[in-house]
Amino acid sequence: MSEVNIAKRKEKCENCTKQCNKKQSDDGADSHQERVEVNGQVHEGSQLLLSACLSCDGCLSEEESLKISQQSLEQVERVLALNKKCDASKHKVLVASVCPQSLPFFAVKFGLDVTEAAHKLCGFLKSLGVQYVFDTTLAAGFSILESQKEFIQRFRRRHHDSHALPMFTSSCPGWIRYSERVLGSLVTPHICTARSPQQIMGCLVKDYFSKQQKLSPGKVYHMLVAPCFDKKLEAVREEFYNGLLEARDVDCVLTSGEIYYLMEQRKVSVEELDSVPLDHVLGEAGDAALVRHEGRGSEGFLEHVFKHAAKELFGLDVHEVTYKTLRNRDFQEVTLERDGETLLQFAAVYGFRNIQTLVHRMRKGRVPYQLVEVLSCPGGCLSGRGQAESDADGRVDKDLVHQMEEAYSSLPVRLPEVNPTLHTLYQDWLQGQDSPQAGALLHTQYRTQVHTQPPHMQW
Repeated sequence: MSEVNIAKRKEKCENCTKQCNKKQSDDGADSHQERVEVNGQVHEGSQLLLSACLSCDGCLSEEESLKISQQSLEQVERVLALNKKCDASKHKVLVASVCPQSLPFFAVKFGLDVTEAAHKLCGFLKSLGVQYVFDTTLAAGFSILESQKEFIQRFRRRHHDSHALPMFTSSCPGWIRYSERVLGSLVTPHICTARSPQQIMGCLVKDYFSKQQKLSPGKVYHMLVAPCFDKKLEAVREEFYNGLLEARDVDCVLTSGEIYYLMEQRKVSVEELDSVPLDHVLGEAGDAALVRHEGRGSEGFLEHVFKHAAKELFGLDVHEVTYKTLRNRDFQEVTLERDGETLLQFAAVYGFRNIQTLVHRMRKGRVPYQLVEVLSCPGGCLSGRGQAESDADGRVDKDLVHQMEEAYSSLPVRLPEVNPTLHTLYQDWLQGQDSPQAGALLHTQYRTQVHTQPPHMQW
């Protein structure tokens, strides 16, 4: 995000405005006259607020801009340079965590399968001076299990809690930012409180792993490789900063594209890189195989929660989830039926245009779903702008995305419920699945935020 210049930022804003206004006009003339309450203020019609834009950083405050500027290659290289100097008191242990949706990008770019590409990426990062390289699938497992548990709780109290359902997933920071700053109390009580895989990984590294290594959290510099620029914004949220320790759970987020740019800048040849297996939080006792969760290229929250809820609530085993496409491939629903009765109805809603449709229905009380998996990027996480943009025109490279989807689907699926490492960490790290420690480190709260639009960015 720090690399995006003013001109490109303006172009992105204009493009989103045209698309969103067109989308809203397509929904019918009556939508233009709708009175919308946003953070306590009434807005006439369907005018798009700048703060509703999910793909640029023009609406950042000065404080946020400063924090985001530290989420850069330059900052990582500064830490690496300090480690080479004599003053050992300023040295940091560098830990890199790689999102599973970033690995297919490197697989396509390297012309290798996902596991081989992960080993080459690990070799490159360690050649820079990174000491440990993890993948975040383990953290995603925690997030999925906690989301499953929360959905069951919400479903069972739905008759006496108007905010219990629908439950919206919370793993996408673009969606969270939009919800807190624009939609406010309409949506925020419905957002699942489970932390995203990124921030659970941050806790895992700064709390559990640092203790295992006998290091203070401040001595560990945690870098995360992600497909999405919005992950940078998530990393600098106030609740993910420990004031006493003066440490963030995630110190820096770099996109897959930024890492690949660094490789090009240093003229690194993939063939010359060592193949180094990724590290594991539990050391050699951990499972060495790369796996993925179910889903279409994201973490599969919908599918995992759907299958779990079908079994837990209705005693039904669902082996395969069948999607029904509604408006487009990025707006689909899944239904569980028994004897002609609809028991569960979930939806997957990707991309800002489809999110707007969902919000319009929410305001009119026409959302029939108990759970909605919401992602701001059309196509899901693999299509994140930090890796899927074409170098030529800044648009999503559809051929690249298709290749990444094929690479991602080649990984074997493993349910988090049967992951022994998760069960070990629940006991050794969190003192049980329902402990106060688990509640504090695996969950957070989302709230309405008052947002003042910068004076230089008027709509």
